[in-house]
Amino acid sequence: MARINLLPWREQLREERKQRFLVTLGGVLIIAAGAVFLGDQYLNNAIERQDARNEFVQKEIAVLDARIKEISELKTRRQQLIERMKIIQDLQGNRPIIGRVFDQLVRTLPDGVYFTALKMEDKTISIVGAAESNNRVSNLMRNLDASEWLASPNLTEVKSVTAGAVDQANVFQLTVQQTQPELEPEEAAK
Repeated sequence: MARINLLPWREQLREERKQRFLVTLGGVLIIAAGAVFLGDQYLNNAIERQDARNEFVQKEIAVLDARIKEISELKTRRQQLIERMKIIQDLQGNRPIIGRVFDQLVRTLPDGVYFTALKMEDKTISIVGAAESNNRVSNLMRNLDASEWLASPNLTEVKSVTAGAVDQANVFQLTVQQTQPELEPEEAAK
């Protein structure tokens, strides 16, 4: 049998395969590195674009927040102005009523009675005064009750005070409610 040594041929083939494998491996590594680099560049650009969008949105949100704050301040100012206008209108509307109330207080005051203090809170009028007798205080309360502009007189206190040997007075405190008379049908139509 003849002896043929095929070893160098196999070794050479192995070396060629090994070189092809290394070249292919190097090519794959270069392509993979290029793909990773391109992917990284693409993702970085996408992130930068999104950051720019987010920054733009944040700036627009800040502008809108400032506008919303300005609108809420304007609404508050508007509400304050409306309240002021309502108070002024109420005062203008009630202006003749106060005159009527004072007129009624004077008209209901009998002889021998005088007021020392008047105080009005909302629709309640507190009166402090003096009278020559209890009958005059009773007469005052009847007159207040009969008035169209005043109602529900309530006597809180009556004291007898002696100012000298001859003078004697009754000091009283009472409250009365301010009302408005009902309008007659022909006045309501005006």
